[in-house]
Amino acid sequence: MAEPEFTFELRTCRWVERNWPPAGRECPVLVSRQLGTKRRRWDTVVVEVDSDAFAQRAKFGRTRLESDHLHVMRNAPEEWAWYQDALPHPGYSWRYVRETIHEADDRGILDVRKRGRRLEIRRRWDYPDWVRRIVAIENKPDLDASAARDLRPQMERDVAFALADEVWVATRATGDRVEPALLESLPVEAGILTFDEDASSKAETATVAWYPRTLDVESPGTRIVERPSGGAYDQSAARFDYVESETKQQKRLEIAERAYERGWRSYTRTMRPDCRHFELRRENELLLPHCSAKSCSQTAKQCSGRCSDFEPEPPAWRRKGWPIEGGPGKAIQRLLDSRRERFRPK
Repeated sequence: MAEPEFTFELRTCRWVERNWPPAGRECPVLVSRQLGTKRRRWDTVVVEVDSDAFAQRAKFGRTRLESDHLHVMRNAPEEWAWYQDALPHPGYSWRYVRETIHEADDRGILDVRKRGRRLEIRRRWDYPDWVRRIVAIENKPDLDASAARDLRPQMERDVAFALADEVWVATRATGDRVEPALLESLPVEAGILTFDEDASSKAETATVAWYPRTLDVESPGTRIVERPSGGAYDQSAARFDYVESETKQQKRLEIAERAYERGWRSYTRTMRPDCRHFELRRENELLLPHCSAKSCSQTAKQCSGRCSDFEPEPPAWRRKGWPIEGGPGKAIQRLLDSRRERFRPK
């Protein structure tokens, strides 16, 4: 069975975590998988962070701040004030803001008190500007002409919208004098990373085949809604919308918050490590999921309760430890969680 794109994606995340940026400058990063917007999801997301501001962000806890939490945290006053005086109007009912304030109080990230019938708030800490840049990587290990044709419209939309500072395509190196990815009609603004396996160490090495252009994330974005099919008699015009720069900045911060919470080692949340056939196999310093029943690296779609080979761990496995800590599946989750914490930028 050919190696799935999911496995290549994990290798890409591991390489990025250790070697980003390709130019070799020191740059602390957060790496996550399968993040984006309602209309577009990227395979790998790299968040370049400011170290000092990132340390301040840690005061708000490991759980991400949703858009409504960010609205309160970024606008909370230094001194006690009625929340409707302190916060700009959110564009929706104030009762939802009150719910958010109580949630922030329960999480211990906002000071809240009642004076009469008025709910007053005060910030505990300034919410820092911890995100420097966001880089999106699309993983296509086998980028042949057909795959490039399918990928080009997505990359063109990424470039036009300019939600990420850079967009890249990661693919397998073929060894040709000119990599096929360079010959495909991808946007020139997109960078190309080619991955090859070092035979001596069996470690992934990457080469920049094409450097990307930095996109203008401060300006309004262009969202391509519909475009002509391109037939010989197609004279229809493309349809597009403009997206305000403030909306883009808010969405960028939401993506960074989700990356902060999830990382890229959270894939066991969408798989079944409680199956007796689920294993983690070490490849250098990378742990890859493996199915002993199918003798392959499985994907999240394949690894589910609907799998014909799925067998829950025996009860005796799940009763190990005191209090009940579970069997190998729980141990795998704890291992990946500990590694995710260890590789957070300092």
